[in-house]
Amino acid sequence: MKAINDFKAFILRGNVVDLAVGIVIGAAFGAVVLALVKDLITPLIAAIGKQPDFSAWYFTVRGSKFLIGDFINSLIAFVLLAAVIFFFVVRPVNALIQRSKSEPPPDPTMRDCPYCLSTIPIQATKCMYCTSDVPAVEEMSVEEGVPVAGGADA
Repeated sequence: MKAINDFKAFILRGNVVDLAVGIVIGAAFGAVVLALVKDLITPLIAAIGKQPDFSAWYFTVRGSKFLIGDFINSLIAFVLLAAVIFFFVVRPVNALIQRSKSEPPPDPTMRDCPYCLSTIPIQATKCMYCTSDVPAVEEMSVEEGVPVAGGADA
């Protein structure tokens, strides 16, 4: 009984259901794009070459039939599917993610080295990157970016 309950929990987990829905919709979308290529785009392209369909193109070598036209149809379908996914899914999602990103707040335990601008611990007196002696926090002025400890701005 515990195994069946574990199986139910696994199947009803959000990731599994989302993945299943994505695969089903992806397959349906692929069929739509394939139909678009086969029924509209391929005849349009083939009309320029005076042949109604690429799937009739083939060549034979020693009795083996190579269906180059079917390959061309599949290649066009793939390129169109990739273009649609890129321009209508990937780019908009990336734009939304980029728009929602904000700068993380500065770490109060870190500061920038005044010489090489690397991030170092606030209590450091020597930069671990450029090995320059850096002024202690108490010695730094407001103009250098860190208020003097115990001063009016602290």
